[in-house]
This record gives sequence, C-alpha cells and structure tokens, in this order.
Amino acid sequence: QVQLVESGGGLVQPGGSLRLSCAASGSIFSINAMGWYRQAPGKQRELVAGITSGGNTNYVDSVKGRFTISRDNAKNTVYLQMNSLKPEDTAVYYCNVALTDWANRPRNYWGQGTQVTVSS
Repeated sequence: QVQLVESGGGLVQPGGSLRLSCAASGSIFSINAMGWYRQAPGKQRELVAGITSGGNTNYVDSVKGRFTISRDNAKNTVYLQMNSLKPEDTAVYYCNVALTDWANRPRNYWGQGTQVTVSS
C-alpha cells in the first residue's frame, strides 16, 4: 500500500504565493511520473503540471511562468511552487503519482486534495 500526504494549501491574496508538497510512502520500488491536478467547482479536473523521473516538466498554459513543479527523489516528494496567484487558480489541488511497487506492478495513486483559495 502507498500513502500520499499533501500539505501547503490555504487562503492567499491575489499576487501571493503558496507551495504545495506531496510525500509518498509505502510499497514503492520506483516513482515514475508525478503531477499536480486541480478541480474547481463545476469544472473537470485538469492537469496543472507534471514531472517525469528524468526531470522533464510540462504545464497547462494558464500557469506557465507562474508555477514550478519539482521533485526530491530521495524523499519521494513532489512540490508545486505557485507564484502570482490569481482568483482563477482557486481549486482543490491533487497530487498524482505513477509508480512501480515492490511486486513490479505499475500503480497510480491520488492524494487527498488540498484547497487553494485566492481571494482578497
């Protein structure tokens, strides 16, 4: 079994910054891709940013230049640094991890979600 623990959400004013963290633990042989998704009320969940095991990153257009995804492989943790936040960034943010467990099985896990609210 694998657990993902997210932290770092909260309320911030427009233009402010937040840093999200997601730590994975448990039956992990190797972590492949890691990513952050978000879901706003009444909208579909969308991929915000992803990072591969090799460090390649991708972002949704709306956050390019403002958000940065990174990972610490030694800690099995992925981060999302969010700067210049806008009200439209308000959503529940979920981390997602694609990994291989010790039985050599591919697995995909979701974090519990953390609320990010951008408002004055």
